[in-house]
Amino acid sequence: MHLLREFFGWIRSIGVAFVFALLISVFVFQPTKVLGGSMEPTLQDKEIIYISKILHTLNSLPDYGDVVIIDSRIDRKRSILDDFTENPIFTLFGKKVEHNIWVKRVIGRPGDVLEFKNHKVYRNGQELAEPYIKELMHFSTDEKIKVPEGHIFVMGDNRNNSRDSRNIGSIPVDHVLGKMIM
Repeated sequence: MHLLREFFGWIRSIGVAFVFALLISVFVFQPTKVLGGSMEPTLQDKEIIYISKILHTLNSLPDYGDVVIIDSRIDRKRSILDDFTENPIFTLFGKKVEHNIWVKRVIGRPGDVLEFKNHKVYRNGQELAEPYIKELMHFSTDEKIKVPEGHIFVMGDNRNNSRDSRNIGSIPVDHVLGKMIM
């Protein structure tokens, strides 16, 4: 009887620790792996980074230049269930990792007007100083892009090898899953 009571005590302790770890990784911070070279030279393929989830939890806007984790499926609404089921803890149980989570840099915030000309990015008429980019950007367009309310515009640091807001459009704030802290 004593052995059974001790066994259930351990099970309860492990269960509480698991729930606590899950809540921290959903709402506070979590590690994630960079997949691909779109953030070179800042981040390398398969590099592990740590993200703060506070922005997402509070539905706050990231700052210019922040490296953020986004859900690229902007054509669908995110729910709290997504935050739990897409959590890395569930990959321990064999859940397939989707490639819809992207690591990008914030270039524009709501109301900003972005232009891409002369191999450079202009925000509200001012050329951005971007020492973090890998090489001159080959993308240009005559179109001016205005970032809508409740959205951000993101790009990879490897501008010539990045799928980002130039491809899928502005990102709803609720699709910003966190901000890189390490």
